[in-house]
Amino acid sequence: MAVGNEWINGYLEAILDAGVKLREQRGAAAVQLPPLLPAPEDAASAVATAATYSPTRYFVEEVVSRFDDRDLHKTWTKVVAMRNSQERNNRLENLCWRIWNVARRKKQVEWEFSRQLSRRRLEQELGSREAAADLSELSEGEKDGKPDTHPPPAAAAAEAAADDGGGGDHQQQQQQPPPHQLSRFARINSDPRIVSDEEEEVTTDRNLYIVLISIHGLVRGENMELGRDSDTGGQVKYVVELARALAATPGVHRVDLLTRQISCPDVDWTYGEPVEMLTVPAADADDEDGGGGSSGGAYIVRLPCGPRDKYLPKESLWPHIPEFVDRALAHVTNVARALGEQLSPPPPSDGAGAAAQAVWPYVIHGHYADAAEVAALLASALNVPMVMTGHSLGRNKLEQLLKLGRMPRAEIQGTYKIARRIEAEETGLDAADMVVTSTKQEIEEQWGLYDGFDLKVERKLRVRRRRGVSCLGRYMPRMVVIPPGMDFSYVDTQDLAADGAGGAGDAADLQLLINPNKAKKPLPPIWSEVLRFFTNPHKPMILALSRPDPKKNVTTLLKAYGESRHLRELANLTLILGNRDDIEEMSGGAATVLTAVLKLIDRYDLYGQVAYPKHHKQTDVPHIYRLAAKTKGVFINPALVEPFGLTIIEAAAYGLPVVATKNGGPVDILKVLSNGLLVDPHDAAAITAALLSLLADKSRWSECRRSGLRNIHRFSWPHHCRLYLSHVAASCDHPAPHQLLRVPPSPSSSSAASAAAGGGGAAASSEPLSDSLRDLSLRISVDAASPDLSAGDSAAAILDALRRRRSTDRPAASSAARAIGFAPGRRQSLLVVAIDCYGDDGKPNVEQLKKVVELAMSAGDGDDAGGRGYVLSTGMTIPEAVDALRACGADPAGFDALICSSGAEICYPWKGEQLAADEEYAGHVAFRWPGDHVRSAVPRLGKADGAQEADLAVDAAACSVHCHAYAAKDASKVKKVDWIRQALRMRGFRCNLVYTRACTRLNVVPLSASRPRALRYLSIQWGIDLSKVAVLVGEKGDTDRERLLPGLHRTVILPGMVAAGSEELLRDEDGFTTEDVVAMDSPNIVTLADGQDIAAAAADLLKAI
Repeated sequence: MAVGNEWINGYLEAILDAGVKLREQRGAAAVQLPPLLPAPEDAASAVATAATYSPTRYFVEEVVSRFDDRDLHKTWTKVVAMRNSQERNNRLENLCWRIWNVARRKKQVEWEFSRQLSRRRLEQELGSREAAADLSELSEGEKDGKPDTHPPPAAAAAEAAADDGGGGDHQQQQQQPPPHQLSRFARINSDPRIVSDEEEEVTTDRNLYIVLISIHGLVRGENMELGRDSDTGGQVKYVVELARALAATPGVHRVDLLTRQISCPDVDWTYGEPVEMLTVPAADADDEDGGGGSSGGAYIVRLPCGPRDKYLPKESLWPHIPEFVDRALAHVTNVARALGEQLSPPPPSDGAGAAAQAVWPYVIHGHYADAAEVAALLASALNVPMVMTGHSLGRNKLEQLLKLGRMPRAEIQGTYKIARRIEAEETGLDAADMVVTSTKQEIEEQWGLYDGFDLKVERKLRVRRRRGVSCLGRYMPRMVVIPPGMDFSYVDTQDLAADGAGGAGDAADLQLLINPNKAKKPLPPIWSEVLRFFTNPHKPMILALSRPDPKKNVTTLLKAYGESRHLRELANLTLILGNRDDIEEMSGGAATVLTAVLKLIDRYDLYGQVAYPKHHKQTDVPHIYRLAAKTKGVFINPALVEPFGLTIIEAAAYGLPVVATKNGGPVDILKVLSNGLLVDPHDAAAITAALLSLLADKSRWSECRRSGLRNIHRFSWPHHCRLYLSHVAASCDHPAPHQLLRVPPSPSSSSAASAAAGGGGAAASSEPLSDSLRDLSLRISVDAASPDLSAGDSAAAILDALRRRRSTDRPAASSAARAIGFAPGRRQSLLVVAIDCYGDDGKPNVEQLKKVVELAMSAGDGDDAGGRGYVLSTGMTIPEAVDALRACGADPAGFDALICSSGAEICYPWKGEQLAADEEYAGHVAFRWPGDHVRSAVPRLGKADGAQEADLAVDAAACSVHCHAYAAKDASKVKKVDWIRQALRMRGFRCNLVYTRACTRLNVVPLSASRPRALRYLSIQWGIDLSKVAVLVGEKGDTDRERLLPGLHRTVILPGMVAAGSEELLRDEDGFTTEDVVAMDSPNIVTLADGQDIAAAAADLLKAI
């Protein structure tokens, strides 16, 4: 205890001394403690703050984290006893109290985190056990005697095509094997799968269209500003290189990388360009004239969302996600139709007006949480497979921040929008066919924290699918391990050959550096910067390259080296630990590591044996690897935990054997490369033994070098893409073309011809395209080796195809549309009534609904009334909606469509009295619908503690094929939407839940069904631009109301139209808020004021569409 108090006394004295210096410098009257953690709201200021070393912050953190209340109290007692009139003692007493309060707050945060984590893990365990119990019967079959090592052909093909590091099961329906082959099955193999060089390509004869999405940061093809801010990092480089590599893969025709368009004076003008070409289309590259006009290749497509003149951090982009989705939907639809026109035009026998089969995306791949949500919504609307990559995960970040104990959960949420990010990741898991990870550790330790993924349940589901048995409505996405690709084009194979020869070349290069009497040939400057540290530079080099971070465990490496006489005599040690000018000016953690390194070098007297240069450039890194290889050295990564291990792959590319930590990604990497040894990073003796084993045994060193070079291609981009596409083919369900959404038939050729004769044809041909393709100025960012490429010709060809497609899909002119008369699919705009008019008892408020319907009809009347359609969107069933309209005196046949049961059904009243639901839409929303399997689970999970069975019971009259309805007697007796959804996810059920009719009914509908998604379904089917859609909503409503507000459409909020809403049952207070979902200051959202002439105002607003 006494020793502890001496440390506290020293720290407090240091804080006071630092405060005196600050006061002298700033002229302040008192010491002010800086914040323990810089606020990251402004990324630039956060970086600047972190770069400034603060001794006060360092010592406060040491006192708070290393000592308990008794130490602090004892120090305070001592200070009080010695108190006198001196200002220093008074300040010391006050300082004790302040730090004590900080320590108490840290403990309180840690306790709250521990309590929440325990409760959450208990809920996850209960959900996992329940799901496992339901699935246990067939899983027991794995324990049968000796499983057959030769599974039936279908199962074997699937296993060969899709096994990976812990993932789910592919969605393709397989042929049932014969009964006699169902008796025994091989155990599921969870090892990472590597595609052999001889494997047959599954996509070489295809013209695939792939969509990648990465929203945040500054994305461009050349001169990437990596490290400019926290949003522009390795992910930007990864997605750009992935787009290029996929476009170069046989069978892939076009790759679009969708990102946000930024026209801001603070960033380069290139980020405001709508389209940037990344690679030359193959057809154009082969065209000697340079003007093939192909639409293939890789492109960065920038879509506006949110304020165009502001560069927003990723935490501020969440309210603008729906707008990005709508613009992406328009872009992908346009490109799909244009590609269909070019790649698969209709045969002449179909006639001149026949439409081509659209080339829909083969897969939509979202990167990071924001893009994962975009990809989920986009894939749901288009009925195409969806893949996601997390890159960095919100739950993992939340746990790390809470463990630090510096910020309570509410502050973390306000700063990082962490709850919104986690929900986006959960949404991605709901919709994903496949999740790409870098390592098995990411699957088990990071994705395992999520409600939507349980490794044990997923494996049981995989067994059942492989056996052709029902999964009881449960689903878990497949997790696949696909390491990031790397570009090895910069590796000089001649140098590798020379290094491998071992002798004259190596010795000559080193001799030129260390012998001043000989003329030196130009060699990398970094070589001399490193070798100047060594007394004997001829010895093999042990190379460590990392940030000066305690987690990188460099000090243990130094101890292992310093304590081994044999290792010191055999090899030199090179430590590349970032860049520095003055250690005292570095951040606390980095300064601590470097100070410890210097002390250890001095303790073991390692001068002349350890190199630790102060500066190096990124371009120097390849030369550093080459130098280590020329000395017959070894690369070591002794990190405590290494999520992936990119430096290990880089070292292997230069022929360096490696010693790496056994914790994390290096396990998978060395399993593939077989070029080194794994060690316990805490065991200095094991590190020493591994290094000596490689350095002293030249035959082992040579074998590891050869193995690394032989297998390094498995981490190349071509191999990454081949593995990626094989996993997509095995894991994703690709609907047949007839199952995809279809563009409605255009007007008859005679009507179109007459319209064109009247001058309408010119109007149609000049109709503007979406913002992403208007004025398509392709900025080519390809190598100068292709100077003959004509971007103008390619752009002209794309625009021409799009305009031809649009001219056949849309009416020639508004006058032609009016002449045709009423016909859905000919509408130019839509007016959607989505106001939830219910009374406190949950029954439709006929009086208010009548006002709304009359207002909508009167506002929609105008010169273009024939081109405007009407849609009712409600939580009521189809019969209830029809009865409510008739009670208002409105004719249901006046509406083009009724979206009912919270988006579970669409019907068309104009078709007749039957009012049957749209079967095609029913097939569309059936995706992952658990059906009757979830029906009994919802009441059990949805009732609050102490509630009776009747408080949430099945409402049979309101149920339909794709909607389970439950009557809720008392809102206080049921749980909120987010809680029930979380519980269902933990059990493998994927659904949307909506409280409607003033909290008196809970609708459980399929994952792809919702009122906003139904509206987008109609926009695609009828070819209506979402910017030509207006949605009328109330000030409150059902729990899905907030999802109706944002997007590209115009939203009009009418006051005083809703008496009772259901939004109180949406989410808990500690979750995210409506402001994280909707940008209420968007120009597309208009709130009419009380007392305003609503009819006139609404009519004026509708003229804009």
